[in-house]
Amino acid sequence: MPQSTLAPSTAERVRSACAHAEHAVLAMPGIDPTPVSVHHLRECGDAVVAVPSTSVAAVLVANSGGGGAPAVLELTDHAPIVVREPVRSLVWLRGWVRAVPLPAQRALAGEVAAELPHPMLLDVGHGLTLLRVVIKSAVVADATGAESVDVDELRTAAPDPFCAMESAWLQHMESDHADLVAMIARQLPAHLQRGIVHPLAIDRYGLTLRIEGIDGDHDFRLPFRTPADDIEGLSRAVRTLAGCPFLNGLRRI
Repeated sequence: MPQSTLAPSTAERVRSACAHAEHAVLAMPGIDPTPVSVHHLRECGDAVVAVPSTSVAAVLVANSGGGGAPAVLELTDHAPIVVREPVRSLVWLRGWVRAVPLPAQRALAGEVAAELPHPMLLDVGHGLTLLRVVIKSAVVADATGAESVDVDELRTAAPDPFCAMESAWLQHMESDHADLVAMIARQLPAHLQRGIVHPLAIDRYGLTLRIEGIDGDHDFRLPFRTPADDIEGLSRAVRTLAGCPFLNGLRRI
């Protein structure tokens, strides 16, 4: 049965952007932003980050007591293809950053690795320190503007079900299916059809195109007729957008 929602909720967008983001910094009052080696937004709604053990941030948090210190975790989601403006979205998670007791850090690293097997987690306790960010507010910003999300909604939300394969799909469309992208681009408004078109984002509800024109860059979202529930459904939805449900479109990834 078709769903009425034709776009991810703000909370889902935050979850997906955090999962995609490869660049993150921890900002605390009075010090320069600290690069984060590993970041993970947990199901419980807080975030775990890894920072250099000798960083000012790690020292400040260690001396801040049980209540922690105020901080903002900024995450940048970049497009997985080459475009003029690579930033797709920014997420700001504001709250309190707290120390994780040394005996518990390896166990926490193991919990994170079960969901995010990041190689840098092996360095926890050997140059990297895990910190926990208790989130009090969350904001996501992209070409459409900025939106805040209720923390309780963030706790219950999940990333888009195709989040893990999105980069591979977009790269495949860009490199091997320029004809498919061109067919989909016919649905763009006339004033946007004169630029260079790239597949910028895809989720179960639709496809976003980036149009690079002489007057700047524009993002345009094309919703699917119904949300996709599996890979076959997602491939079929993309081919339907192109106007040909039987096109030999995207291979399985």
